[in-house]
Amino acid sequence: MPTKIVGLTLACLMLAGSGVATAAADVGCSMTFEMKGWSAFYKTYKGTGTITCSNGQSARVTLDAKGGGLTFGKSAIENGKGEFSGVKNIEEVFGSYAEAEAHAGAIKSSKASVMTKGEVSLALSGTGRGWDLGIAFGKLTIAR
Repeated sequence: MPTKIVGLTLACLMLAGSGVATAAADVGCSMTFEMKGWSAFYKTYKGTGTITCSNGQSARVTLDAKGGGLTFGKSAIENGKGEFSGVKNIEEVFGSYAEAEAHAGAIKSSKASVMTKGEVSLALSGTGRGWDLGIAFGKLTIAR
């Protein structure tokens, strides 16, 4: 009888342990987007995008970046790409990310930045057109 109890206990622990490992696994989510805007001490950019995750979840999103600093320019980001890390569910990607950047570009330029929201990080890259110069701080908000 004690051998059966020990066997059942071990089986339950193994099942519970495998469920925890699966639930804690990160989901791969990426985003494609386009944005445009301007800055003159105050920075404002707006755009749209699509988020797709490895578990089949996806969403059309709006992007809103606001901030300030010593920054001037007007530009558009085309063919933007983003990679999220630390995501367990697509719902975790929505909200505001802290952002700090130094930028300079004229006519055609590329941009890359990394931002965070709690334990979720977002790495962005893209090519653009326009001109900009400066250092800015602010936030990027992703909403449905």
